[in-house]
This record gives sequence, C-alpha cells and structure tokens, in this order.
Amino acid sequence: MKKSSFQNNIQSFGRFLSGMVMPNIGAFIAWGLITALFIPTGWSPNEDLATLVGPMINYLLPLLIAFSGGRLVAGIRGGVIGAIATMGVIVGSNIPMFIGAMIMGPLGGFLIKKVDSLFADKIKSGFEMLVNNFSAGIVGGILAILAFQVIGPVVLALNEVLRMGVHTFVNHGLLPLAAIFIEPAKILFLNNAINHGVLSPLGIQQSAETGKSIFFMLETNPGPGLGVLLAYWVFAKGMVKQSAPGAVIIHFFGGIHEIYFPYILMKPALLLAVIGGGASGIFTFRLFNVGLVATPSPGSIFAYLAMTPRGNYLGVLAGVIIATLVSFLIASILIKRSVLKGDTMEFESAQSQVRDLKGKDLHIDKTDKKYTVDEINEIIFACDAGMGSSAMGAGKLRKKLRAAGSQIKVINKAIDEIPADAKLVITHHNLTKRAKNQAPQAEHVSIQDFLQTPAYDLLVERFTSDKNKQSRSAEKKSRQQTSLNTEILKKENIKLGLKSVQKTEAIKMAGELLVKSDYVDPDYIDAMLDREKEMSTYIGEGVAIPHGVGSAKKKIKQTGIAILQFPDGIDFDGKTAYLIIAIAGVGNEHLKILANLSEVIEEKNTAEKLRTTSDLNYFYRQFTL
Repeated sequence: MKKSSFQNNIQSFGRFLSGMVMPNIGAFIAWGLITALFIPTGWSPNEDLATLVGPMINYLLPLLIAFSGGRLVAGIRGGVIGAIATMGVIVGSNIPMFIGAMIMGPLGGFLIKKVDSLFADKIKSGFEMLVNNFSAGIVGGILAILAFQVIGPVVLALNEVLRMGVHTFVNHGLLPLAAIFIEPAKILFLNNAINHGVLSPLGIQQSAETGKSIFFMLETNPGPGLGVLLAYWVFAKGMVKQSAPGAVIIHFFGGIHEIYFPYILMKPALLLAVIGGGASGIFTFRLFNVGLVATPSPGSIFAYLAMTPRGNYLGVLAGVIIATLVSFLIASILIKRSVLKGDTMEFESAQSQVRDLKGKDLHIDKTDKKYTVDEINEIIFACDAGMGSSAMGAGKLRKKLRAAGSQIKVINKAIDEIPADAKLVITHHNLTKRAKNQAPQAEHVSIQDFLQTPAYDLLVERFTSDKNKQSRSAEKKSRQQTSLNTEILKKENIKLGLKSVQKTEAIKMAGELLVKSDYVDPDYIDAMLDREKEMSTYIGEGVAIPHGVGSAKKKIKQTGIAILQFPDGIDFDGKTAYLIIAIAGVGNEHLKILANLSEVIEEKNTAEKLRTTSDLNYFYRQFTL
C-alpha cells in the first residue's frame, strides 16, 4: 500500500513537472538551435545573433516555465503572478534559475488563488477589476522581493551542492552507473520526475557554460530500448514478434519510449539489457566528449541529430549504436533462452503490468451527457502537452475509426488548448478533472492507458453502432428469415448451466460446436487455442471470445458463433469468465459480431443475468433481436 502511494506521488510530481516544461519545449529547441548555430564554436558563428543566447536562457525560458507552473495552479492569473515572482530569483542569481522557476511559478499560482478566495463574494460591484489588479500586483511584488532575498540564495546554495556532487560523480568516471537508476525508473515511473526535475536543469546549466551537455542524453538515448525491440523481432515467436517492428518505428523514429515498456515487463530480466545498453552508451558519449545543446523531445533519432552541435555527430551516433548493440546482445541471450525453455511471453499481461505500475486498470468514465454521432464531428485527445501519449492514442483511434468507415476527426491537444466548443474529450484519468474545467460542456472519456486498445474499440463500436443502427437491425431481421444453415447463432449452439472446466477444455467445447454446425473446419479449434496462447481473449464483464486469426481465416466456412455459460466461472489468466463466446467470421463479419456483443454485455443488468439465467429463449433473444 505504501509502495503504491509512493509511486502515485512520484507520478503526480512527474506529471506536474512535465506540465511546466513540456509546453515550452519549442522555446528550448529554439534556444538550442540558436546556440548551436551562432556561438563562437557553432555552425555559423555570429557575434550579434549570439547575444540572443544569454537573455533567452536567463530570462525567457525560466519565465515561461514559471508562467506554465502558475497557470497549472490558478489559470492565466496564476501564471502572471508566478512569472513576476520568478523575476526575484532570476535577478538575484548568476545562473539560469530553472529550479527557482519551478518553485516560484506554482507558489505564485497557489498564493494568488488563496488571496482570491478570501475576497470571493466580498467585492462591491464595479470594484472587481480594481481589487483584482491591485491584489495581483501586491502579491506578485511581495513574492518577487521574497524570492530575491530568501528563496534565490537558498536555491543557489542547493544548486552549488548538487553541482559539486555531480561533478565529483563525473570526475571519478562513475557517470555510466547512472543507468542503473535511470533505466528502471523510466519503466517504473515513466521518467518525468528524473528527466524534467533533475537532468534537464543540470543539462541547461552545463550547456550555458560549455555549449553542450551530456545530461540531455542520459535518459533520452533511444539505443537501449531499440536493442530490446530488435531482439524480440529476431528471436521471439508469435504475436510479440509480429508487434516488434511497429514498436521499433514508433520508438526510434517517433521518440515515444513508453512503447517498449511492456516488452521489458514481459521478461523483467531484460532490465539488464537496457541498463547495460544505457551504461555503455553513456561511457561512449564520455569517451568522445560529446553532448547535446538542448533536450531532444521527443527522444527520437531525428531530435537527437537536430540537437547535436558541430563536431559531435560521430560520438553521438556511436553512443546510440553501441547502446543498441549491447542491449541487443544481452536481450538476445535472454529471449533465446526463454524460447528454448518454451516460456510464453504474454504481451497483454505485460501491458497490464504497465497499467498496474501506473496505479490503474483500463476503464471508461462515462458521463450522463452524451452527444449523438451526428453532433460530434471531432474527438479531442488531450494530455499535458498535446504530444507523446495523446498523439499516439489519437493515431490509434483515428486508424480504427477510418477502418470502420467513420469520418469523425481525431486530433491531439494540450489540456489548456482544448477548444471551447469540444463535444468529446479523451484524457488520462488523472487529467480528466482539468479537462472538465477547461471544457465543462463536453462529454469526457477518461482512460487509464493511452497504449491500450480496448477503450478505443469500445468507442469505435459506439460510433459505428449508432451510425449504422438501422442497417444492423435490417441485417438481424434478414438473418432471422434465412434458413438454419445460414444463421449466425443457432439455439443448439447455446449451452447453459455447464460445470466449470479448464480454459483450454472450454475453448475446445465451444470450437466443437462450431465444427458440428459446419461453420469451420476441425483445424480451427487448434487455431483458437494457439490464439489464446499468444494473448488472452478475455474482454471484460465476465466474457471471453476465443477465435482464430490470420491463416485460420481459411478454415472458416461461414460466419457463426457458439456460446457456453459457466455460472461458477472459468479462470482466464487471473480473470473470471462466465460466458465463452466462440467466433468464426468470414471476412470482416466478425467486427459486426463484436459490435453486437458489446451492446449486449455493456448493460450491467443484462450481462449479470446472462451469467446465471437458465432461460434459453431469453439468452437467444439478447443476441439475435
């Protein structure tokens, strides 16, 4: 329990830091490019343009961070007070005051929010603007003086202690050992706290002094994750092998490192691979004495190269390649050993572990207010900065909607940029409250994991089912009027009140019903079992849908389903399934079946009754009418 609370606190802290830094990454990149181009050792030295470097890092960037931090706490008003307060620590120091900005920005927002609450409903009509402006000015002025005289010196002292500690670490050649902490932390805490709270401020300060910093490279190196994904691609089997190439592209070229976390958790020993890769990469960077001019965000190879100063390309590429090779070699040994032992690597189970480490399970937080498909022409995916996770989630949902024939647009935005007229907004559950404040009129869908797909499938089914409700009704009536040989569900293929058995036995029983009704060839049962080994077909609400995919399509003669009811339940890899619905779909007809099933099991009362009822006619009507 304590561990979970600690993890949640770390994650919340990381998300807040990310909310301050990520919206301003463009400004950091602009500063980095100007630095790389125009300083005396840059690509195109220019004494006049180089004068931009100092004011940007000393004033612009800290003020942007402070404004973002204050805005997170108390809106635009909080952002303004946070920026005013931060001027105190900036003027009172001789180093880029990013840590001071991260303190004063949220503090300014918090205090002005408290002051505003004191005057709420106590200001006479006509004096609101006067009181608001003067209260902001007084609070901002006091905080700026406090920051100049007290907070600034304290932050300077702490910064000096931290700087001396880091330099001692670096001078003794121990920096590669940082991978022992950084690589596991990326997977356990999703890296925001370490990256934005520690490494980026250190990197910015070092870059201001030397024109580059290795600290920008410690956590963002794509090599370790790439090596693990390549090892899965080459040596693994089944679904995980098939999914690895796509993950390679998203990770290495898209810069979304979270994509490889489930692959590590499938086999925790692979932490050795990313630690080895990270340490060897850092050692190589140090050997070549290279660094980047700013944070590469997202951490793709393109961002890496864009932030590389002149004369550093060989060392930077060498560090990425060495990290990839070392990680690949270690991961290859571990994965090949697992394959030889016959170990099953459950990709879906690993994704669940990622959700558990984030303190969550997939759910959709439905609201009372819903819009019809005709009223919604755009879906907004929102996260802290409108990049990374939300971009990938938006891409996944967009692809699924297009495949289903829907023309609804899906775009990703930062929380603070959600349009005022948004009808449907999708956010991580920890951000839903902020999203509701930003767009109270919208319907908000809260999801637990941008990488997980069942939520997207439910949304697709909802929109396509609403849009095609009449056509599906006509299809159902047409099926009812056809002969028994072409019915998708026959009453004799519904078996109620069965005694609990092992999962594989239940799948075989359902498959035999499909064979008996001449829906499939006997070999289709083996395909169902193989599919279950690759990934569980449990979909929630006590329902599992075993089916074959890929080459198994050739073994399907006609579309049909069979349903087995086990009132006492069957263990599906830790989940209890009461209904086993075997599916055989010709072409894309299985999508229609899934849409129909989702409507049935979506109703809690109906789903509960289906688990226990002995009324065959009731059961049949729920799936056919």
